[in-house]
Amino acid sequence: MLENVNPKSPLAQTLNRVPFILQIIIGLCLGIILAVVYPYDETVLPAFGNLFVKALKAVAPLLVFVLVSAAIAKQKRDQHSSLKTVIWLYFVSMVIASTLALIMSYAFPSTFAELASQAEGVNPPSGIKEVLLNFVNQAVENPISALLNGNYIGILVWGIALGIMFRFAHDNTKKVLDDLAQCVSGVVRMVIRFAPLGVMGLVYSSCTDAGGFANLLNYVHVVLVLVVSMLMVAFVINPFLVFCCTHKNPYPLIFRSVAESGMTAFFTRSSAANLPVNLALCQKMGLPKSTYSISIPLGCTINMSGAAITVVVMTMAAVNTLGVQTDFWSALLMCIVAVLCACGSSGIAGGSLMLIPLACSIFGIGNDIAMQVVGIGFIIGVIQDSTETALNSSTDVVFTAAACERDARLGIGPKIGVPEDDHEEKH
Repeated sequence: MLENVNPKSPLAQTLNRVPFILQIIIGLCLGIILAVVYPYDETVLPAFGNLFVKALKAVAPLLVFVLVSAAIAKQKRDQHSSLKTVIWLYFVSMVIASTLALIMSYAFPSTFAELASQAEGVNPPSGIKEVLLNFVNQAVENPISALLNGNYIGILVWGIALGIMFRFAHDNTKKVLDDLAQCVSGVVRMVIRFAPLGVMGLVYSSCTDAGGFANLLNYVHVVLVLVVSMLMVAFVINPFLVFCCTHKNPYPLIFRSVAESGMTAFFTRSSAANLPVNLALCQKMGLPKSTYSISIPLGCTINMSGAAITVVVMTMAAVNTLGVQTDFWSALLMCIVAVLCACGSSGIAGGSLMLIPLACSIFGIGNDIAMQVVGIGFIIGVIQDSTETALNSSTDVVFTAAACERDARLGIGPKIGVPEDDHEEKH
């Protein structure tokens, strides 16, 4: 809808002349320069980043709810969706990612020289049963409360249920729901236009926070293992899975997703806040709305390859530090638990760290020590959590596009870039 809002205005023409990704890079550079020149501002400049993240988090729940409902309500009974392929890609990627993290942990074992308690007052899940129970409880939460609290599991469940019921409604009612989804999408695109200013504020805050990147020096080894593992997933494993689906060079899609989705996710450190960015990118790429309007919110909830890597590497570092003897099957069980629990990890900054005590319990490591590992996770979060979120969020777009491309290649789904309404008329 942004294209229909004063496309000839001087401001719009000026913005359109500069590629959006270049605007983001300019904002990033400005944030670094301002942090070096004037590192004393604690109000105005950081507010740009805080307001941007708050705006994204505020509009994202409503956007997901109306998009999911509208997509399902419009979907014909015989209309194809690539969701099954996307979900398979999500889970295969997480299993491979956690296995890679285990291999990296054995090949380059990390240890913590000191385990300083940093996470008082945090209540991690006590077992896999609690994780699953929390998942079910979130799924049946009051829909208004789910919208207010940003509970995307509940939003998805109620959005799907409402969409199914709307399939039996009058066509005019469906049209109103679709118009609402378009209007909310337009508001989201307006918010995303301010991303360069938001990134500037977030970078400024990161560079001027107490300790900042200096805290990472004590944990360089584990940070390198985490980041290298995530980069291997992003630029080796994901491209391989995309190639298996599309039979095309996967790197143009990988680079575009990392640049336009991963970069903003890196600074917001929240998959939930990056949801509007991913939805807008999928629309720009011409993907079928019936797929991406569901797969992207779903990916925000269950596609957590980065979280699985974090849980495995941090847990194995604790195991190595304490000298706990592990066998292959115990480590494999920990990987499976990491994958299952990663699906329920929160879409907020640092959400995956809360699952470390659960994985540590498999090796008999007590909660007190495990929570100290969580504390170290918060210290290195300036890199770990940012990289993890960038991987998780960009992968949602990558696998959605790959699944749609696969089905289009096989002739069982709409062509990329062709409006679905046109596709339906031709068939």
